[in-house]
Amino acid sequence: MSAVLSLGSNLGDRAAHLRAALEVLEPTAVSPLYETAPVGGVVQDDFLNLVALVPWDAVEAWSRAQRAEQAADRTREVRWGPRTLDVDVVVADGAVPDGLVLPHPRAHERAFVLAPWLDLDPDAALPQGRVADLLAALGDADVRRLP
Repeated sequence: MSAVLSLGSNLGDRAAHLRAALEVLEPTAVSPLYETAPVGGVVQDDFLNLVALVPWDAVEAWSRAQRAEQAADRTREVRWGPRTLDVDVVVADGAVPDGLVLPHPRAHERAFVLAPWLDLDPDAALPQGRVADLLAALGDADVRRLP
């Protein structure tokens, strides 16, 4: 694994935005889809989320994440507001480009990142602990795996 990416969408055709992003990202593995409640206090529709493993270092993963968001016409009008596509680099190998913080500073607090990541890698860990333990501590009431 070179990078773990978290993807989410809650505007327009959510599934289509995620599929288009995966074409740009060229993942080696993709988690099941989850429907999740928004975080951050902004009233908005639920998200579709997934995690993808990609064979890219931090620089390439971040570049592709930004390209995927641009292709989905992502705008940043309200922090944690609704969006066509959000792609976060959670962890990645290699040098970290300016403007990117790794591991993602809130990944350990986000069940919508931890649950799908755990599906792909039961041994995954962050500096704060094992993903399985972090998810158990958060609970998953607002994270629903889709069939």
